[in-house]
Amino acid sequence: MNISICPKPTGYLMKTRLLQQTSYWSIIKEDLGWIPGAFDILTENESIGDVLILQKQLGDGLSMAYAPYGPECFPEEELTGTYLVKLSQELKEHLGPGCIFVRFDIPWESPYADDPERYDGEGNWMGLPETRLMELRMNWGVESVGLRKAPSDLLPPDTIILDIKQKDDDLFGRMHPKTRYNIRLADRHEVIVREGTADDLPLWNTLYRETAGRNNITPHGPEYFNPLLEKKTVSPGEDHTDIKLLVAEAGGIPLAAMFMSVSSDRAAYLYGASSDSQRNLMAPYALQWHAIRTAKQEGCTSYDFFGVSPSPDPAHPMYGLYRFKRGFGGDLFHRQGAWDFPYDESAYVQYRGAEFTAPGFNV
Repeated sequence: MNISICPKPTGYLMKTRLLQQTSYWSIIKEDLGWIPGAFDILTENESIGDVLILQKQLGDGLSMAYAPYGPECFPEEELTGTYLVKLSQELKEHLGPGCIFVRFDIPWESPYADDPERYDGEGNWMGLPETRLMELRMNWGVESVGLRKAPSDLLPPDTIILDIKQKDDDLFGRMHPKTRYNIRLADRHEVIVREGTADDLPLWNTLYRETAGRNNITPHGPEYFNPLLEKKTVSPGEDHTDIKLLVAEAGGIPLAAMFMSVSSDRAAYLYGASSDSQRNLMAPYALQWHAIRTAKQEGCTSYDFFGVSPSPDPAHPMYGLYRFKRGFGGDLFHRQGAWDFPYDESAYVQYRGAEFTAPGFNV
């Protein structure tokens, strides 16, 4: 496969519905310590797309490179491995001698999503096969060092995508009866949803810490969310991209909040949090329904719920999110997850071993 790349300013990244591949996202991540870079992907000197690469310093002169939901341009399925290996090789000279590997959090649908042998008798997806088999398939035809399945996905591979081109009444009618009931219940309790500002970040952080404690997860620090609401100056040619903070309240008391992104024709639920008190008012349901309707007003045609368990398995740590988000309708979508191409095998093995002890999503 004949692939080459050409560096360019991050402000000239192409329009995309994938927020994490926009110049807007490059500014956010730069504020959080990442080093962004943008590259056109060429074949026969013609552009077939581009990719945002974020680089992170690891100490001792070492770094890692990361393509969040990139590259978006998709080759023929049987060429996936050779395409990503060639792209990795082309990127190497632009990443510096200390870069030990590049990771692609691939946005394309998993080839196992259409495999009938990966579904049980009730039609539920049973997930991915063992890593060894996935790596054999990914590296079919690769003649050099191959790709490795990453020990953790930095972005959620399994999600629910809701088509929101329908009328509100049709969307509401297609929800699970319990979801409709809880939305109506929140309305009866006069739960209202408003758009927040940077002044609401302390409120958000309080709700977020409560949620993290309730779910036994390690929270980000307050500074992590500050860049999300700062105004960004991007290329005039970039399609509509924005991040909103939505807050659900009852009687002036904040009960739930979420960050929603808008990029081109897609909205996404990035982060959510809720209070430990008055959970009977069902504020998260009012919040999501408001977010969906806001996305429609912004001109979006789809809504990404951004992270669920791959199937309705009560033992899965994300099953609660699956049950909640599935109630709003939509279709499950299984991405390919994160894949690594090592440049320094010894350093990569050490990093990989440390990562096994601290997996988790981190957009």
